[in-house]
Amino acid sequence: MSSGPNLAIQRLEENIAQVLLGKPEVIRLSVVTLLAEGHLLIEDAPGLGKTSLAKAIAHSLNCQFTRLQCTPDLLPSDILGSSIFYPNRGEFEFRKGPLFTNVFLADEINRTTPRTQSALLEAMMEHQVSADGQTYPLERPFLVLATQNPFEFEGTYPLPENQMDRFMICTAVGYPSRAAEKQVFDSHRQGEPVNTLSPVLSSTELILLQQQVRSVTVDDSISNYMLDLVSETRTHKELSLGVSTRGALAFYRAVQSLALVEGRTYAIPDDVKRLASPVLAHRVVCGGIIRESQRQRARQIIHQILETVPVPN
Repeated sequence: MSSGPNLAIQRLEENIAQVLLGKPEVIRLSVVTLLAEGHLLIEDAPGLGKTSLAKAIAHSLNCQFTRLQCTPDLLPSDILGSSIFYPNRGEFEFRKGPLFTNVFLADEINRTTPRTQSALLEAMMEHQVSADGQTYPLERPFLVLATQNPFEFEGTYPLPENQMDRFMICTAVGYPSRAAEKQVFDSHRQGEPVNTLSPVLSSTELILLQQQVRSVTVDDSISNYMLDLVSETRTHKELSLGVSTRGALAFYRAVQSLALVEGRTYAIPDDVKRLASPVLAHRVVCGGIIRESQRQRARQIIHQILETVPVPN
């Protein structure tokens, strides 16, 4: 692998790390999602840096960035846009909404209604928006970053399975170490460090990296290993819903992306094992498990499957 992609990716990760201190794995998963042309869901308790991470990614890219705070009264047209009638011209004109951007942050996505949540589905999968009988393409790169608090359910609308399936990776920030939290104190003396971040990657550079992801070699043994893991989620006795074909393809693309980020032109079994939980756990549904513990139990089941499925040599 040439040094070009590695240096560009390293600059990106180091830039984000100025804001999200002591969380290299979370940053790595975020960059993997970005380069794989996926979308990222960040779940965690309030105040742990979900929004800061999303803003740091956006500020590190020389792209358009839009943040939308999701609320129960938000309408699909507030995201997609709407047609406005001009009497002097006697015609309607479509005014594009905030979704027409490169990096779209949907903050607290589970606080808006299913009707509004579903407005994102077409954009996330097909990179286009349909309104009033017309189809409007979205510019590339296009990334949806969504945050939600998985511990507070009052006044929220859980994301349906088909929406969850469109997020390539679901991750949590987690509490920082004591040393990292002390660094947070120091870094915030002069205000929010995310507001001072400069772009380190242009849209053109990002698109080139995304194209390189697709050229990463995945041996048949690695592909079969991923398919074995996916198949196990569909027959596991504790899962009422397994991973879809869309999820399997997202898994494949994420593995390619991680290999590139790690500086390789080929995937290895460790890439698969490292990404299994972040890519698969939010796509499965546990049977008979109460809502509050579902995600944690899903991660445990994915780890159990990893332990039982043979790893290719």
